[in-house]
Amino acid sequence: MRALQASALAVCGLIASACGGTGSGGAAAGQAAPATVVEQAPAKRTPAKQAPPDAEPLEGKVVVIDPGHNGGNYRDPKAVNRQVNVLTKWKPCDTTGTETNSGYTEAAFTWDVSQRLVKILEDRGAKVKLTRTGNDGVGPCITQRAAIGNKAKADAAISIHGDGSAPGNHGFHIIMPRKINGPVDKVVGASSKLGIDVRNAYAKGTGIPYSNYIGRNALDYRNDLGGLNLSTVPKIFIECGNMRNAGDAAKMTDPKFRQKAAVALANGLQQYLKA
Repeated sequence: MRALQASALAVCGLIASACGGTGSGGAAAGQAAPATVVEQAPAKRTPAKQAPPDAEPLEGKVVVIDPGHNGGNYRDPKAVNRQVNVLTKWKPCDTTGTETNSGYTEAAFTWDVSQRLVKILEDRGAKVKLTRTGNDGVGPCITQRAAIGNKAKADAAISIHGDGSAPGNHGFHIIMPRKINGPVDKVVGASSKLGIDVRNAYAKGTGIPYSNYIGRNALDYRNDLGGLNLSTVPKIFIECGNMRNAGDAAKMTDPKFRQKAAVALANGLQQYLKA
């Protein structure tokens, strides 16, 4: 899922006609030309100061990346199944996520893409924070994931996922928040802008088509996700593809595609943040 400069030096005084002075024509009619012309030495010019290097495009921006699920969630079902309040309902703290038919897990996919995305964003000057620090732990809960973005006062937050829909379904989609008379209401508009920018960049950068089974033009608005409902900063989810679909899975298991996905996500975030 969004933001160089030139300077000009006035030359008034160096060219008289540019400032309303007389031109360089001959003497006025009826007047004799002066006997001698004293040529003045050219005025000394002060060398222009060297311009500072351009700032990184995302300098000063804070981005929170939420890699969906965690690789160790399956080891602690009691912890991940604990019910938490997401304001519109009670939901499990987290889930194990899905996987491809070959066993490549959603948690591994989201962690890999997130690591790549961190590097790209940091190279562009952003300060980046992750909601988890590895792929062999448990959680954090969806409520904590939202709280991490809020505490960081992120300019943008994105939760990265892979879907587990029916094998015949394919494509990616963006999930954005609805108003719920809750904390997310004030950032619903900004989240929608973020979602559209990320959608456009992801489609262009990866070639994955819009989802053929959910949302409209790859945009889906929901009010049942704690990571969105509890966010006070602009935030979206992206389902990067359907891991149960053979075509999508072939791409998502390819490291080259995951790098393309990370670059595309960075481009979408930058488009939103530079606006």
